[in-house]
Amino acid sequence: MTIPGPLLFLTTIVAMEGFAYVAHRWVMHGFGWFLHKSHHRARAERWELNDLYAVIFAGPSILLLFGGVQLGWGDWATWVGAGIAGYGAIYFGFHDVIVHKRIDARYVPRSTYMKRIVQAHRLHHVVETKHGTVSFGFLWAPKPENLKAELKRRRNAGIRESVSR
Repeated sequence: MTIPGPLLFLTTIVAMEGFAYVAHRWVMHGFGWFLHKSHHRARAERWELNDLYAVIFAGPSILLLFGGVQLGWGDWATWVGAGIAGYGAIYFGFHDVIVHKRIDARYVPRSTYMKRIVQAHRLHHVVETKHGTVSFGFLWAPKPENLKAELKRRRNAGIRESVSR
């Protein structure tokens, strides 16, 4: 049975959320913390070491697209590579543009869903240490009140000092 290309594309995007959760929780907040910790600190420059993850995670997409289009690996490789790239584009729009405002877009979340994932990601960033962080997904997130309760249960370990103005 052959899975239709558009369905394979959408399935890949959904599966990438699971991959991103695992990579964020156990790679970025694990042995890859040496790159990711720059993302939990105030950014002084335009770029941070964490940006190398975009290059690393683009590799499989590029390889699959090239293999599917140029090397005859089959349409499946092209659709999966495109799905990985699609997830990357969604991630960039949500994470870098909407949450971290690395590009001035003046977007204000209005839907319950967008408010929830933005707040969950901001709660992820109140912890600036490798451990004690909550919410590792990007397109799905637990309710913010559950995340706040978990941070409180952990006695707010690793939460950055508030900045007085």
